[in-house]
Amino acid sequence: MTSYWKRNQLRLAPWLFLAPGAAMFLVYVIIPIFQSLSLSFYDWDGLGDATYIGTANYVELLDDEAFYTSLKNNVIWLALYLLAVPAGLFIAIFLNQTVRGIRIYKSLFFFPFVISQVVVGLMFSWFYAPNFGLFYKLIEWLTGDGIAILADEKYVTYGIIVAGLWPQIAYVMILYITGLNNIAPDQVEAARLDGAKGWKMLWHVILPQLRPATFIAVVVTVIGALRSFDLVSIMTDGGPWGSSRVLSFYMYEQALSEYGFRMGYGAAIAVVLFAIMMVFISGFIWKMWRDETER
Repeated sequence: MTSYWKRNQLRLAPWLFLAPGAAMFLVYVIIPIFQSLSLSFYDWDGLGDATYIGTANYVELLDDEAFYTSLKNNVIWLALYLLAVPAGLFIAIFLNQTVRGIRIYKSLFFFPFVISQVVVGLMFSWFYAPNFGLFYKLIEWLTGDGIAILADEKYVTYGIIVAGLWPQIAYVMILYITGLNNIAPDQVEAARLDGAKGWKMLWHVILPQLRPATFIAVVVTVIGALRSFDLVSIMTDGGPWGSSRVLSFYMYEQALSEYGFRMGYGAAIAVVLFAIMMVFISGFIWKMWRDETER
């Protein structure tokens, strides 16, 4: 056994280090995914016996108006949340400069990342609050009539998304600052000697070296947009009249809140949400792999 270990130490050692993490990933991620998929074919209240009903939960989803509202809001979340990627990139480029007071700027932009989503939700709830909120007062001063963002069906989703973008941009910024610190200086210097600057430098020299950071930024932003539960729960609880629901919040309402205890139906919503997430992430992974193989 000792001689086998000595002969294969370099090959086996990485797997031994990966084994604890891989085991936890299997137990807490992979197995629950398949359990949710299985549960979506049952009618179960979480306590009694589960009754197999086939695809009835998915058929019910097709006629569920609340499901379509949640799905539409998730699409809006996804489209607008991806603005965090270019915004985080440009802030990171600004903070990567050596100018006076840059540490203060870095602290200000980093601050949203370290505070809880609960705190973010409460802050923006006060920011939007009718009669005394800063945003309400500003709109009232500009137009003569304030807007109660979180009480208006037309604007509530956009108001919550703005709240979510604040810490998300900070997170993406951190990823890009790390990537900028790893850029090869010789390539930048060679590009400068060739006359590249501004947008040409960014597009042809900087961004290609930031592909790993961009991949992580897009993946975490897509996941963040599709699992946007906490801010919705804190700021509106799905209201007004369910207009700010997203799929993760609707899943919670159906499976775990006093309105539902329909575990199977909630699992069906979770499966749909997981499928949407995998389509976007798999598509981006495929594009990244294709770009790398064509280089």
